[in-house]
Amino acid sequence: MVRTFALTLSSIALVASTAALAAPVPATAARAGLFPQVAQTAPPPVAAEPTADEVMAGVQRFYAEVGQVTAKFRQEVVNATFGRNDTSDGVVYLKKPGSMRWQYFAKKRRGKVTRAKDFISNGRELYLVDYENRQIVKKDLKKNLLPTAVTFLHGTGELGAEFMPALEQKSAYGGKGDLVLRLLPKVPSAQYKTLHLVVDPSNYRVKESILVDAAGNRNHFRFYEPDVVAPIPDSRFQVDPKHSALRSFRLIDGDDASAAPRSQPSP
Repeated sequence: MVRTFALTLSSIALVASTAALAAPVPATAARAGLFPQVAQTAPPPVAAEPTADEVMAGVQRFYAEVGQVTAKFRQEVVNATFGRNDTSDGVVYLKKPGSMRWQYFAKKRRGKVTRAKDFISNGRELYLVDYENRQIVKKDLKKNLLPTAVTFLHGTGELGAEFMPALEQKSAYGGKGDLVLRLLPKVPSAQYKTLHLVVDPSNYRVKESILVDAAGNRNHFRFYEPDVVAPIPDSRFQVDPKHSALRSFRLIDGDDASAAPRSQPSP
């Protein structure tokens, strides 16, 4: 009954409005203001989709403006040659200018979570602290530049200097509403064939990064629960081999080819 009544009112309103549009307005009514002239308003403009250059600039701006970021991550490394998949979980700490710590957790043992390894940079040195093998590998960043695919996250690398951007409309990565930025290196590189960034359109924060190298191997990071407010102490990015917890670890010069261990997968 209610629905029928509503439909009837709608029909009456439609007929009345159509008749009013068709009939001329009497001059006396117009003068009396019974049919006031209503200004026609244009519909609000539809927001234009950002361009690939604008998205890349937004990503660069987001990480350049925040002082620090803490986030959980899940990393999936796919070896295309051997068909092997390795998944790791951890926490990443980023702080301007040039400091970072990628803290990897070992698989749970008896319900307890322990650290497997840390990749730590203070802007001058890069350390790999391997807790399972009890060794520390140290490298001089003047001799070992980190790729822009990593350094833009702590505000030092310029994506536009090394990559050409494009937006993927139908992508295998990301979710509904996400922007997926495909970056192709301007100069061919063995480090990466493509870099995909899954971007939050509300603030241009990177939600996922997918790096594919020349051999087809894929390094896929998903970031969760980002915190750009909580301060991060500088001590988080320092490594003291003489500390009691590390004193028994073997210290290796990563710049000495004869001493360096087999390469470890890194961010």
